[in-house]
Amino acid sequence: MHLLTLLGGSPGEALSSDILADSAGSNPVHVRRVLAHLRLADLVRSRPGPSGGWQLAAEPEAITLADVWRAVQGDDHLLGLHGPNPNCPVGQRIQAELIAVDRRAAAAVEAELAETTLAELVGSTEASTLAAVGGTSRR
Repeated sequence: MHLLTLLGGSPGEALSSDILADSAGSNPVHVRRVLAHLRLADLVRSRPGPSGGWQLAAEPEAITLADVWRAVQGDDHLLGLHGPNPNCPVGQRIQAELIAVDRRAAAAVEAELAETTLAELVGSTEASTLAAVGGTSRR
């Protein structure tokens, strides 16, 4: 969310992976990996070249935290489920129950995240103002 909030606070400006990584306290390789998932979900786009970088692909008002969560989380289970030992009688029975709990939990998380837009985060963090006055080092 940090990366997207920064992008949302810099409309029309392409921010490099280095700038984004510096702001997030991460490294550019990790940032590009995360942004690749977001690009596949059409939440960001990138421009190559010396004046290139990353931008939002939609207005911040149109992006919910649920959109981001789905892009990053994918179909992974919240509960870290894995295949049980097929010879274990408990394992044979519990997997279906745990999957059902996991699906309900994921639906609850997604419903809560759908209530907040990226625009709200940009506004509440003053990302536009901070980016405009040098909250990120652009060069």
